[in-house]
Amino acid sequence: MVIAMRRLLRSKRGVTPVLSNVLLTVVAVAAMSLAASATYVITDNLHQIMGERITVEDVWFSSNAISIYLRNTGKVAVQIASVYVNSTSQHFTPLALEVKEHGWLNVSFIWKNNSLYHINLVTSRGTKIVEYYKASS
Repeated sequence: MVIAMRRLLRSKRGVTPVLSNVLLTVVAVAAMSLAASATYVITDNLHQIMGERITVEDVWFSSNAISIYLRNTGKVAVQIASVYVNSTSQHFTPLALEVKEHGWLNVSFIWKNNSLYHINLVTSRGTKIVEYYKASS
């Protein structure tokens, strides 16, 4: 019996499958940890973007400017990052709105009476508010 135990202890046949199973388990746990953390980051960002809502309540065409009245109806603060009129970036006064806050966004633009303008507002999180407006004095 002692001789059989010594032969079993000297045998290396069972060591390799055990080590490979342990290594495979470690790799699988590490991969699942990375996947879980990536999913958390992605869904957290989506939650913030989906909570971002802006309503355009009024648009005024005044001398060499377009004034847009915005209301934050979402669940997170909003900051306007860029403004495009007819697909051209325009200079504007910075505007940040907290939840349930409202205010005027003033865009420097020389417009023509009775013309149609494609206005695109983009927030810092990437939400777009796009609409056509007809200028009239």
